[in-house]
Amino acid sequence: MTSDLKKNVVPITETESKPLGKHLGNVIKEVRKQHGLTIADVAERANISVGMFSKIENGHVSTSLETLEQVANALGVTLSRLFRDYNAPSGNAQFVKKGHGMEVVRRGTKLGHTYHLLAYDQGPQKTFEPFLITLEDQAEEFPPFEHGGTEFIHMLEGVLEYKVGLETFLLEPGDSLTFRGDQPHQPANLIEVPIRFLAIIHHDPVDHSGGSEWTQS
Repeated sequence: MTSDLKKNVVPITETESKPLGKHLGNVIKEVRKQHGLTIADVAERANISVGMFSKIENGHVSTSLETLEQVANALGVTLSRLFRDYNAPSGNAQFVKKGHGMEVVRRGTKLGHTYHLLAYDQGPQKTFEPFLITLEDQAEEFPPFEHGGTEFIHMLEGVLEYKVGLETFLLEPGDSLTFRGDQPHQPANLIEVPIRFLAIIHHDPVDHSGGSEWTQS
């Protein structure tokens, strides 16, 4: 467990953007104190070390969404609660410049692909997650993904065979694919790279897990 967490934790340097880490730390500390929990309480529940949790709470490290979800679960809140109000314009509209979405990756996979989260859900419950996904390593293999809600994919560039359940679909630029997220699904064959597509996950109203198949790099 410890070695896995180390792979998903990056110390924040002066050249990196600090506001998000600081915001998350402040929210985590606020919720922890509201619930009357100690740092040791939350660290034990989240299955991470006290030292690591302290660094997360103080904004000293950039960690994975998976680890943040463990922390959120330990605090008894949704993952989206930690991101609520971050960098939100007063009109509640979110504008993300090209290349400035939060970069996330599938935990345990190789280099050669990038996921950018294009919006952060600010409501009390996560409703949708839009990603811009880039795949460049033709040899990479992906495990099956499963999650709540409905997923919509729209191809922008490249050619990809995408498997949903027992079916395989050939996706070319302009093609779209919609399916239930609880069906096993995965990129099956990267035919022509680079591949870019939009993936939007819409969570059911009763799906409060906020579970995501992506983690921050």
